[in-house]
This record gives sequence, C-alpha cells and structure tokens, in this order.
Amino acid sequence: MTSPGPGFTRACALSDLTDGEALAVEVAGEPVALVRTEGEVFAIRDVCSHAEVPLSEGEIDGCTIECWLHGSRFDLRTGKPTGMPATEPVPVYPVRIDGGDVLVAPHPETTPHPETTTVES
Repeated sequence: MTSPGPGFTRACALSDLTDGEALAVEVAGEPVALVRTEGEVFAIRDVCSHAEVPLSEGEIDGCTIECWLHGSRFDLRTGKPTGMPATEPVPVYPVRIDGGDVLVAPHPETTPHPETTTVES
C-alpha cells in the first residue's frame, strides 16, 4: 500500500461503504460519517450541529444527510444546513481514494472538495 500522503489517515476500505448509507468511523479522535453516493465519497463530522446526535444514523438523499432526531439536513459537499431546525454548518473533511482504501484528512476543509473523490466502478 502506498503512503496516504501528508495529513491523510486510512478511515476504512472502500468496500466497507454501501452506496446511499453512512458509516461511522473515527479519524484522529474525531467522529466522522463517511458516505458513498452518486459516485463519490464524502466525509462529514458525525455530529448534528443542532442536537449533537450522530448523523451517520440518518438517511442519505443524493448529496444530503438528514439527522434522524429532528430532521435537519446537511449538504455532504459543504456541511451547510439545507433544512431546519439546524442553522450552523457541520465540518466536512477532505477525502482521497487510494486503491481500495478511503483516506480522510482529520482537519476540516476550508473550501469544499478541492480534490476529486470520484469512485471508479
């Protein structure tokens, strides 16, 4: 296996991700929800900014994730809320696919998805 590169940590195998479902992982001590949808893999902090419950237990609809408790929705690409009652964004993390591994940088992005995270079939 090649080195993940500076600042990236192996989060899981790509085969661990099911399209349209979230997987809860920990990256450098941070709770992260990984989501494979629409041919891409996204990493978002696994804590709702409204109620502090795991987003990974919510539903995926395209590039959004819905909090199971109160229905807040977040864009997986930017972390911005797209549905109330949440008003604060959730951090998103850079993702790289390296062969069969999903690599995540443990520091949130300041600009969403500067690198490709497309998954080749």
